[in-house]
Amino acid sequence: MSTELNVLTPEDTAPCCGPGCCDDTAAEAAEPATQTAAATPQTDAAIKAAVREKYAQIAVGAASSCCDSSACCGDDISMIGDAYDGVEGYVAEADLSLGCGLPTEYANLQPGHTVLDLGAGAGLDAFVARRIVGEEGRVLGLDMTQEMVDKARANAQTLGYDNVDFYLGDIEAMPFDEGTVDVVISNCVLNLVPDKKAAFAEMYRVLKPGGHFCVSDIVYQGQMPEAVKRSAELYVGCVAGAMQREAYLGALQEAGFAEVEVVKGRVIDIPDEALQQVLGPAEREALRQSGSAVLSVTVYGVKR
Repeated sequence: MSTELNVLTPEDTAPCCGPGCCDDTAAEAAEPATQTAAATPQTDAAIKAAVREKYAQIAVGAASSCCDSSACCGDDISMIGDAYDGVEGYVAEADLSLGCGLPTEYANLQPGHTVLDLGAGAGLDAFVARRIVGEEGRVLGLDMTQEMVDKARANAQTLGYDNVDFYLGDIEAMPFDEGTVDVVISNCVLNLVPDKKAAFAEMYRVLKPGGHFCVSDIVYQGQMPEAVKRSAELYVGCVAGAMQREAYLGALQEAGFAEVEVVKGRVIDIPDEALQQVLGPAEREALRQSGSAVLSVTVYGVKR
């Protein structure tokens, strides 16, 4: 395994929820101007900086998740609910309510497997995987936020796990050798990666022949307004970075994966409060009537 890590350089970027973003009166009064500013196209570097800053704040307890049941600025976007109730290996200290599914449920993990958790956060899914693969297996966690890596390492040390390791680096340029992983898992993280083609290619590269992935993620069906897709705030909030469902599955197949299928999915309700920063009342109603929807999906695929 390579020890050289691809570490990002922090950039000055506003967090997911700026000052006054939760003030309904102020938001309504400033709605047209806010829409214009929020619709400004974001560079990949700016998006990643915004994501890193937000998740660093979550790691140190300075902010709540934009993907959890309380969501950004109190918007009730319920991504995960009670999915972890009764799950063996669950570690409360690692649960920052950042997921949108339970990838380990369908990952077909076996004792002795080497598992890679992409965007591991504080280690929640990595520790669930560790319970399954046992002492003879190994779990690797990758995250681009130093504060998350630090928190995950501290949790692993408290648990006494010597076969669970966390690394700082980019999903688009993983610090792991080719063909060294049995299973790749991820939970509501790939939608935050601007270059998903590179991320999927890296997943394929690090997997052993015959290995597989199981990831929970956010996608959409129908048409998503351009203003939503260009919003850095909704990107950090797990919405704007979502791909169209069929395009997402197609991109995985183009990366070389076979037997790609959605093994579980559900509709995520995005309330008006989360959309009013980028869409006017008429646009929000049109979106509601269009049949378009944001979905939480768990996707499985195999490297042949």
